[in-house]
Amino acid sequence: METVGKLLQDCHIGVIEPEKFRKMVAERAYYKAEKRGFAVGYDMQDWLEAEREVRDQCVYWLLEIK
Repeated sequence: METVGKLLQDCHIGVIEPEKFRKMVAERAYYKAEKRGFAVGYDMQDWLEAEREVRDQCVYWLLEIK
């Protein structure tokens, strides 16, 4: 079985195109901000959380495929 680190690398390289990955993160970050009423000062937190969640989802997809 592959390591989680390798799966995360695969998620960012080759499995999801970089532009699609960015769009998925942007959309998820937007909904996080919307849920909080677009409060100022949380944009980086929203982005980083969204990025982690998209990577986690990608790992799940890779595990389902293999």
